[in-house]
Amino acid sequence: MVEEDQEAMQRKLALLRTEHRDLDDVIGRLTEGVYIDQLQLRRLKKRKLQIKDFIARLESRLIPDLDA
Repeated sequence: MVEEDQEAMQRKLALLRTEHRDLDDVIGRLTEGVYIDQLQLRRLKKRKLQIKDFIARLESRLIPDLDA
């Protein structure tokens, strides 16, 4: 893998981790309220899971193959 590709993936990974953490905060605040918008909450949780899956895929691509 080219070093530039790894750096780009590292930057993308950092952005995704930040977005995941931000979504966690938003979900937490949303559930503290008296009125909870279930549809919005479901969408935010779905997006958070998608980001988590994407983070896992990127992390696995960054791990070098040890087939040698």
